[in-house]
Amino acid sequence: MSLVDPDDAPEIQIAKQAKIIDALMRRANRQKDVGPSAFRAFQSAIELQQQVAAQIRDLARAETELESARYERERTRRNLIEALSSMEEGFALFTGGQLDLCNDLFSGLAPDIANAIVPGLPVRRFFELMSASVHLVSSDRGLDEVAVALQAHPEDTTIASVVLELSADRWYQMSAQRTSRENVVLLLTEITAIVRQNRVEKETLIDRQADYLQAVFQNMRSGVCTFSETGTVLMNNARFREILDLPAAVLAPGQSIRELLKYLRDHRMVRREDLAKVDVWRQELTSRGWLRKRVGHGADRVVEIHANRMPDAGFLVELKDLTLEARTKETLENRVMERTAELTRANAELVREYQEKAVVEEALLQAKERAEAAVSSKTRFLAAASHDLLQPINAAKLLISTLQGLTRETELSHLVDRLNGAFGSAEQLLHSLLDISRLESAEPDTVTPTDLCLAPLIEGIYADQSFVAEQKNVRLDVVPSSAFVRSDPIYLLRSVQNLVVNAIQYTEPGGRVLLGCRRKPGHIVLEVWDTGIGIARKDQARIFEEFTRAGNVSAGSGMGLGLSVVDRACRLLGHNLSVKSKPGVGTVFRIQMELVEGHREQAEPAGLMKLSEDTALEHIVLVIENDRDALYAITQLLEQWGASVLPAHSRDEAATFVRDMGIPPDIILADYQLDDGDTGVDVVSHIRTLSGAHVPAILITADRGEPVRRDALQNDVSVLTKPVKLSRLRPMIMWKIRRFQTGEDAPLAIPTKVGDDSKRSQHSVATRGGSA
Repeated sequence: MSLVDPDDAPEIQIAKQAKIIDALMRRANRQKDVGPSAFRAFQSAIELQQQVAAQIRDLARAETELESARYERERTRRNLIEALSSMEEGFALFTGGQLDLCNDLFSGLAPDIANAIVPGLPVRRFFELMSASVHLVSSDRGLDEVAVALQAHPEDTTIASVVLELSADRWYQMSAQRTSRENVVLLLTEITAIVRQNRVEKETLIDRQADYLQAVFQNMRSGVCTFSETGTVLMNNARFREILDLPAAVLAPGQSIRELLKYLRDHRMVRREDLAKVDVWRQELTSRGWLRKRVGHGADRVVEIHANRMPDAGFLVELKDLTLEARTKETLENRVMERTAELTRANAELVREYQEKAVVEEALLQAKERAEAAVSSKTRFLAAASHDLLQPINAAKLLISTLQGLTRETELSHLVDRLNGAFGSAEQLLHSLLDISRLESAEPDTVTPTDLCLAPLIEGIYADQSFVAEQKNVRLDVVPSSAFVRSDPIYLLRSVQNLVVNAIQYTEPGGRVLLGCRRKPGHIVLEVWDTGIGIARKDQARIFEEFTRAGNVSAGSGMGLGLSVVDRACRLLGHNLSVKSKPGVGTVFRIQMELVEGHREQAEPAGLMKLSEDTALEHIVLVIENDRDALYAITQLLEQWGASVLPAHSRDEAATFVRDMGIPPDIILADYQLDDGDTGVDVVSHIRTLSGAHVPAILITADRGEPVRRDALQNDVSVLTKPVKLSRLRPMIMWKIRRFQTGEDAPLAIPTKVGDDSKRSQHSVATRGGSA
């Protein structure tokens, strides 16, 4: 255990060591003989003294180093204060809630409290001194709030800012921010120049507004004068004096309203009975806040008075000169009296005209009935035209197809192909005219929305137009969709077909056309894209008009009816039709339709496969058609395809064929409108009953109405419209027969030319799956 505590101060340690040495020396002197133990004690005292001396030297050296560090710290602090003093902003650092250091700008902000801004000043006390300073004029928030916020939330590092207005029109923004839990920094930024500039701009703006209001006030068509609560004039415009014909001195600012009334009374400018009501009118103004009266002025003038109370308890008087209006009213009253006499005289004439009008109305009623009869006749004509015009078109189309087969690889083949192309254009034009006529008729059953699957529609269009696209070296692609939408199957097919035909027509060889669908919440958007010539923005609205084409389309490219049909059909069906295009890049047409959920099965086969045209149609086909030309044409075509055809003109003739054969035919092709009131659906049912077999059947008709389609589907009869698409007829026959023979849905086939390469086969949508 050490006799000297090393933790004691050096002076205390030296005093203790001196006492120990002195005690040892006295003990040594009392000994007569210096023994070994006394010598060792003396030797220990000497060593102890040496250790104490070493510690004294260490302490002296440490004290010197501490003094040097203190000097460096003080010098650094002075340098920091000098640097802060050179700042253009006031700065103060509070450590542990007390002022540590600040610059002169901060301490001299308010001269009356400058002596109190010393190190150790609590931050709350600083804000109290600042709030009590005579140099503080105002602030946008309480300084005590800032102090409380800094102490109440030591962990919050957000900036608290306050704007101070000091004497001599000085303005500062004080920002307080906590840099740590112990340190708070206050910054003073002088904004005097900004405030003064804003004040000047504000005063300038107020002066301008005052000038503007004064100009408006002086140029008002009404006379306006404002009065104080005591009834003295505040301001008025020239129109007010002009209406009352008053000198400016009468309405000088400060003049009493009683002096004004006295002047009017003395000069007899207002009737005495009106002047007697002034006090009553003023009470009414006080109680209601507004007043409206009409008084006579002078000999023949009329003035309307509008008075309204103002927020300062004064009131505003507005005068309107109604002399011209009063005179006009008087004139009108005189004219009314004159007109009354004239009307009395004209009454008899009106009775006579009424009788004549009754005769005219009767004639108009008859004309309306004739017009309605004409519309009905037009509707009947359209129905007849749909059958009577399309019937020979269908027969001619079948004969041309047969002729193409007979002249293939002969010198007449090119001529027949040209004939087929020209006939196709005429057929397309006839379809467009009939469609427009039907859509214009606005009959209730013009369109019949129903739930339909897009798969057979898209694939049918692909089957019809793929060969046309290949002939033009345009790539036609489709994205199949099994979605169901709410639309009219006939007009939706016609609309999409018109868009695809246009896309192929106006796309250069080597280009591409894409047909597909996109799903949106509650809707399906059917899109037709192409890389064609495009449509200029100025033409994108007018292309939907009849007989209108875009400006970059050459003459002879069509009649301009296809898009008109699409537009009218979409409007009737409630579909949203839009177009987006860029010349030289391409075009996309979109039809947005209502999506129908819950359907899973398809009414027609969705798959398509290739079928070579040299594949023989070795089946017995019963054809029922009352038009001899159409019957002959389809018979020739089917026989060319290799079928054994039983051509019948009526129900009885068809039944005779079945009875004579003793077996049912493989398939029935029937027109809908037959002789003696029969329909194709009725005849199909009769043949099925007669043969005892559910013979597959296809209805080929020019009637595109929904009742016909519904009747056929209810009896398991597929429907093709005239003129029949041969690219659909042959695959449909094969599919119906195969399904009947196997009891399963067979993929529908598209005929291909002999010698077609495998590249075209890759476009078959039988190999594509998926849905919108």
